[in-house]
Amino acid sequence: MHRQAQFENLWASELYCPTCRKLQPVRERLLLVLPHAELYDYRCTTCGLSLGSREVKAPVQTLVPSSSLPRPPACSAIRQPTDCGRAAPPAKPRGARRVTAY
Repeated sequence: MHRQAQFENLWASELYCPTCRKLQPVRERLLLVLPHAELYDYRCTTCGLSLGSREVKAPVQTLVPSSSLPRPPACSAIRQPTDCGRAAPPAKPRGARRVTAY
């Protein structure tokens, strides 16, 4: 079992290219992201031919029940706007008059 765990995450640095007829360095390109895995494509750095692919399985995620997640404070008509996470409008100084230019 330990030997198998050693080879779970392998990636290729060189592959045989039939067009170039020799071992060539490859580039790994992300092709597709799926909910359960990511698909990669290996391409020859010289001619660009696709030489292979690799699938990386996503780790199993544990689901958190929504009841345990923190919730933002609820807004209601009775509460002040600052209670809902919004800033209150600036207060007007007492005794200030509105000046209208004619």
